[in-house]
Amino acid sequence: MNDLFDLTGKTAVVTGGTRGLGKEIAKGLASAGANVVVIARSISEEVLTELSKEGTRILGLSYDLQDINGYKQLLEHIDGEMGSVDILVNNAGVQRRHPSVHFPKEDWDFVMDVNVNAAFFLCQAAGEKMLAQGSGKIINLASLLSFQGGLTVPAYAASKGAVMQFTKSLANEWAPLGVNVNAIAPGYMATEMNEALIADPQRSRQILERIPAGRWGTGQDIQGAAIFLASKASDYVNGYTIAVDGGWLGR
Repeated sequence: MNDLFDLTGKTAVVTGGTRGLGKEIAKGLASAGANVVVIARSISEEVLTELSKEGTRILGLSYDLQDINGYKQLLEHIDGEMGSVDILVNNAGVQRRHPSVHFPKEDWDFVMDVNVNAAFFLCQAAGEKMLAQGSGKIINLASLLSFQGGLTVPAYAASKGAVMQFTKSLANEWAPLGVNVNAIAPGYMATEMNEALIADPQRSRQILERIPAGRWGTGQDIQGAAIFLASKASDYVNGYTIAVDGGWLGR
């Protein structure tokens, strides 16, 4: 059974992998045996040391994901350093909050650039390599707002709806060619992105009352889903979005 989830010898790339859910996903994949490349705007030695405790090879790359034209060169560099890319986790994401009637176009464009354009075109660049080798696992980070609208976050909701939908589109094309494309929709997680909600007593209470599990999620809660979708255990799972939400969507 352990062989189903064993990632030994695989190379995983995790965007936004130095904090929050991304760091926990990177740790989980490393604990399953994968060598891990974390990509972020800035990389600290402290984070790389923490990830290295799992005993696999860790590489940190500082890169601005809005530079879409550099993706092929980025992946060639990773190939040269680590070998073929077997797993891609598009975790990097941004959030902006404004009442919809006043939502600035520059913030809308920024959210779309990072959450949709960067994720899709990194899938495209990595997918080209995976298709050539006849195997690969792509995991995109969706959201509860792939299913729901939220409040004061129209750009984020739109972006995460797009992520869930292009995940299906890619799976339709690439599943017969050996590349699995799926997504994870985290629920309300106690991360930096949700600090404003956690700090709001009324909204935090309303959220907790809706979650059957009765608590905010943590980074560790996401690791199992990531390992599953990165491993042989999910070879017949294509185009699906797994909600890791404490039961929120079932309420």
